[in-house]
Amino acid sequence: MAHASPKRESPMPDSLPIPLTSPLSRAQQTSLVNLVRRTAKTEIMPHFRNLGHADISAKADRFDLVTAADVAAEAMLARGIQQMFPHALVVGEEAAADDPSITDKLAEAELAFIIDPVDGTWNFAHGLSLFGVILSATRFGRPVWGLLYDPVMDDWITADEGSEGATLARSLGADRPLSVSQGAELADLSGYVPIYNLPEDKRAALAETLPRFAFTTALRCSCHHYRTLAQGGMDFLLSGPPKPWDHAAGVLITRKAGGVARMLDGSDFVAGKMDSYILAAPDEQSWTRLRDTFSFLLD
Repeated sequence: MAHASPKRESPMPDSLPIPLTSPLSRAQQTSLVNLVRRTAKTEIMPHFRNLGHADISAKADRFDLVTAADVAAEAMLARGIQQMFPHALVVGEEAAADDPSITDKLAEAELAFIIDPVDGTWNFAHGLSLFGVILSATRFGRPVWGLLYDPVMDDWITADEGSEGATLARSLGADRPLSVSQGAELADLSGYVPIYNLPEDKRAALAETLPRFAFTTALRCSCHHYRTLAQGGMDFLLSGPPKPWDHAAGVLITRKAGGVARMLDGSDFVAGKMDSYILAAPDEQSWTRLRDTFSFLLD
């Protein structure tokens, strides 16, 4: 009798034939939120405005910092996630700094969790309260659940691919549904444009575009960039390279709040692919106007 040859698994295509849905139950999502809150209480907030020189070190340059809180928080989050989801890939920002190749696994992972333990570390290290924790779940690199947590105020924004909308929640009080701004002409748009994240040879040309807008700034914190976008406080975000710990949760939350978030070249965001720019806007018309304005970045 002839034996059937074993099936060979093919790599996941760039364009999936069916929509991705979140693999997380409501109870699992609650458990993840509680894990983040416990971590912030035990490993992050005790260090805030209480760091010594030995607790802070530089990575790529003196503005790219890591603190004792980053390391301890990522370790606690990774342990907790691995206990809940033993077969999932877990990628933390600090682990990726030690082994960048780990991000290459995200696009092929059926379930992955991406951790930014203290987003806005420069702010955190200098006593500024604009920092947060970002946690996302992805399937084959596409975000399916996202959390943007503010440890100072103990509130959080979440979105789930299997549910409608993005919500702001807190320990007390009802959840509040969120909505991006209504969009506008370029001259009336406000946006986050962290020029320092772009290649040096593009910064001067990008700076020349900024007077076209009503207002541009940067907070050195992706968590609060996306939180403000989802609440309609700012209109757009341009950033690059799209590091997965900075953007996976925010991309999903922006979309679920009614906005548009994709790569500047029009392709979908896929965690682990860091060779372009991310552009988020409140609607397709605004996104297209912004894309046309910033398209020189792709040259």
